Amino acid sequence: MDLLDLRKEIDKIDEQLIPLLMKRMGISQQVAKYKVENGLPVLNAQREQEILDNVAKKCGEQGDTIKTVFSATMDASRALQHKIIGGGKELRETIHHALSDGVLTADNSPVACQGVEGAYSGVTANKLFPNSPVQFYSQFEDVFEAVNRGDARFGVIPVENSTAGSVHESYDLIMKYRFYVVGAYDLKIEHCLCAKGSTKYEQITDVYSHPQALSQCNNFLKNFDFTGINFSNTAAAAKFVAESEKNNIGVICSQLAAKKYGLKILKRNVQNNNNNRTRFIVISKKLVICNNADKISLIFSAPHTTGSLYRVLGRFSMAGLSLTKLESRPIENQDFNYHFYADVMGSVRDESTLDLMCALYDELPEFEFLGNYFENL
Repeated sequence: MDLLDLRKEIDKIDEQLIPLLMKRMGISQQVAKYKVENGLPVLNAQREQEILDNVAKKCGEQGDTIKTVFSATMDASRALQHKIIGGGKELRETIHHALSDGVLTADNSPVACQGVEGAYSGVTANKLFPNSPVQFYSQFEDVFEAVNRGDARFGVIPVENSTAGSVHESYDLIMKYRFYVVGAYDLKIEHCLCAKGSTKYEQITDVYSHPQALSQCNNFLKNFDFTGINFSNTAAAAKFVAESEKNNIGVICSQLAAKKYGLKILKRNVQNNNNNRTRFIVISKKLVICNNADKISLIFSAPHTTGSLYRVLGRFSMAGLSLTKLESRPIENQDFNYHFYADVMGSVRDESTLDLMCALYDELPEFEFLGNYFENL
């Protein structure tokens, strides 16, 4: 048989499979109604595993491959049952009460950021909340604590950079505090090499800045044999250099920070990538979902079974949703167990998306809906 004949055979088999799969889904609907009447959960992990083990046993060398097909069928069946049952009632109510017809605003209340005046976080906060005062804190966790105490309505923290990648400390604090994410902003970052007015370019040996900024400019640092020295924040580093008596140090910071602390700019745009961008998120103790929300953030854990993460991710694909971020972070005091942070494009105002969130909320060992928000680009 040639390729065309083989494909025709596959088409014939597929035609036979379609009515069987449709029949299976029809029975799944009946199962869902039975479970509603008898108060039974949608997921019966033990039964599913028994079926999959039996499939593997019957299929011999093709066991693992056929198990994958059956797993996807079961996932689709459960998704249908969840839609009928309307699971995740607690999460549905939380989301329903958080829906807003307006846009995100701080109503002139303080907004918390890490660093000092001139920091990129502060620039972002002013862009998002131009009528609100910005309060600066020395550490990222201080920002979370300020929101926790109610000293600030929102906090603005960086989570990833297009050149240097994730800010792991931020993700760890998100995992720890489980605050809601209610907004995001992608800020274009243009770093400058700056120094005191009396310092000459050729005198500089050490350059201070935040580790992320140093990473974003590492090509420049290597080319000129500068030693990068970590500091808590780019603007705080600028303030330190301005107040230092040393004449052999410089700083990588923003033009705004240089102006704020009276430094001269020796070289502009020293970052590796001219399209260097940092993503900031807005954290809140109260969930707010504005009408223009287009991104969803989640934390979840997957069962300790083969292919469990693959199956969870497949559910997003099944619902037509695109994942833009997947970050794994170790669970504190546990050996090599992880939480997963995910960003997904979508809106919970879409019924199928809300159904998926509620299904995962019911099924997974841990599932935290962090928010649905608009990302300013």
